[in-house]
Amino acid sequence: MEGIHGWGSAIARRHAAFGALVAVSLIPLWTTIHALIAYSLVQESSSHIVLIPFVSFALIYIEREKIFRTARSSPIPGLTLVLAGAAFYGLARHSSWAAEGNSFLSAAALSLVLVWTGAFLLCYGNQAARVALFPLLFLLLMIPMPDPVLQRTIYLLQQGSTEISYLLFKATGTPVLRQGFFLSVPGVTIEVAQECSGIRSSLALFITCLLAAHLFLKTSWKKLCFSLLAFPLAIIKNGIRITTLTLLSLYVDPGFLTGRLHHEGGFVFFLLGLAILAPALLMLQRSEGHSGRAGTAAVAEG
Repeated sequence: MEGIHGWGSAIARRHAAFGALVAVSLIPLWTTIHALIAYSLVQESSSHIVLIPFVSFALIYIEREKIFRTARSSPIPGLTLVLAGAAFYGLARHSSWAAEGNSFLSAAALSLVLVWTGAFLLCYGNQAARVALFPLLFLLLMIPMPDPVLQRTIYLLQQGSTEISYLLFKATGTPVLRQGFFLSVPGVTIEVAQECSGIRSSLALFITCLLAAHLFLKTSWKKLCFSLLAFPLAIIKNGIRITTLTLLSLYVDPGFLTGRLHHEGGFVFFLLGLAILAPALLMLQRSEGHSGRAGTAAVAEG
C-alpha cells in the first residue's frame, strides 16, 4: 500500500510541475495567445485552434493509465525542446519574415507546442511521450496555416469542388457550362468563390477522422488511410452542397442561393460526410477483428 500511495503522490507532483510549467509558459506569450484566439474567431481556417489544447489534454487524461505507468523525467530532451521553442519565438519576434501575413502567429503557436512538449518530457519522460505521441502531435493543429499554404489549400478546394459540382450537374442531366470557377446552368451562373471552398468544414472533417482513427482503429496504415479519406470526401461533400443548393434554387425557390441553408447549412452537409465515413470506419474495424482472429488461429495451428 505504501508503494501505491508513494507512486500516487509522485505522479501528483509531476502533474503539478507540468501544470506549473504550462501556466508559466503562458505568461510571456499572453499577448500573442490573445492575438491567436482573436485570429481564430475571424478566420474560418483556424476556428478549431482554441479547442485543440483541450482535446489533446482530454486524450491524455483518457489514456492516463498507459501514459503515466512508467513516468520518468527526461531532462536533456525536455530542456532542449523548451529552449528550442523559446529561441524560435525570439527569432520570429525579431525577424522580418515573420511580419508577413500571419507568419508570426504560426511561429508563436509552433513555439508554444515545442515548449509544452518539452515540459511533458521534463515531467514524464521519453517513454510516456511515446505512449502519448498522438495527443502531443495533435497539438500541431494549433498552428495556423501560413498564408501561402492557406491560399494554396483554398485554391485546391475550389478547384476540386468546381469539378465535382460540374460532374454532378452532368449526372443529373442539368445543362452546364464551366469557365474557371464559374458554372452556368439555365437561369443562373454561380461562382465557387473562396468563401465556398469549405475550408472550415474540411478541416473539421479531417480532425474528426484523425480522432476516430486514433480511438477506434489499431493498425497504423488503416489509421492513415481513414484520416486521408477526409480530403477527397471534403471535396465531394462540398460539391454536393453546391449542386444541391443550385438545383433547389432552380426548381424550388431562388432564395436557396442566399438563404440560411447557404450561409448556415454547412453542418447539414458535414453530417452527410460523417454518414459516408461511418461505413468505412466500421469496415476497417471489422477487418482488424478478422486479422486478429486469423493471426490467433495461425498461432494455435503452429
